[in-house]
Amino acid sequence: MTQTISRTTTRADSRTAWRWLAALVLPIGPAAVALLRFLLPYDTTDDVPTITSKVVGNLDRGSLVIWLAYLAFVTLVPAVYFVGRLTRRGTPWLTGIAVCLMVPGYLSLPTTTSSDVLIWSAGTAGLDQAAIASAAGATHGSTDLAAAVFVVGHVLGTILLGIAMWRSGIGGRWAAVAVAVSQPLHLISVILSNHTLDLVGWGLQAAGFAAVGWAILRMPNDEWQPLR
Repeated sequence: MTQTISRTTTRADSRTAWRWLAALVLPIGPAAVALLRFLLPYDTTDDVPTITSKVVGNLDRGSLVIWLAYLAFVTLVPAVYFVGRLTRRGTPWLTGIAVCLMVPGYLSLPTTTSSDVLIWSAGTAGLDQAAIASAAGATHGSTDLAAAVFVVGHVLGTILLGIAMWRSGIGGRWAAVAVAVSQPLHLISVILSNHTLDLVGWGLQAAGFAAVGWAILRMPNDEWQPLR
């Protein structure tokens, strides 16, 4: 009997810690991307030589963007998992499709941003800008594939995840709408090279995920993960 009570207590403590971890992690990735897209020293419609010139001319900002990108890399996938483990209870198929789109999309991000790191590193080393632009423009084929997987995966996947949030009632209806519209707004901002709109788009996803985090904090441990 003593061993059974001990195991139950330990499990309950673990579930509380996981709920707090989920709530803290959820908004970090989208918020980091929102800031880096707003602070990006170049426009998405710029050519490689122009991007190189702007990054080399703003190395401090470029460094901050790279740090924010790393923060996003390590938190976006866990965030999708935490949302998905709740929405799958009400919408398992829709959640499964959303997660299968978003996870590969987010895992493709490091490849798509490799040129930014290259330009910043070469610029910091004082290399010739023409040579830097030439190297940055000579991308591997996997970079184009990663970009396509990222665009399709995170835009379509986030829309579906927002719908799953709506149907399952996780985080509130406003949070579901915020998540669903966030990436279409981001896509429009990329086409228009509007950094402020990009901040709003990813900011909406961060707000929606934060609402899910708040719901998790208010959730009893047995609802988060029933003891077996």
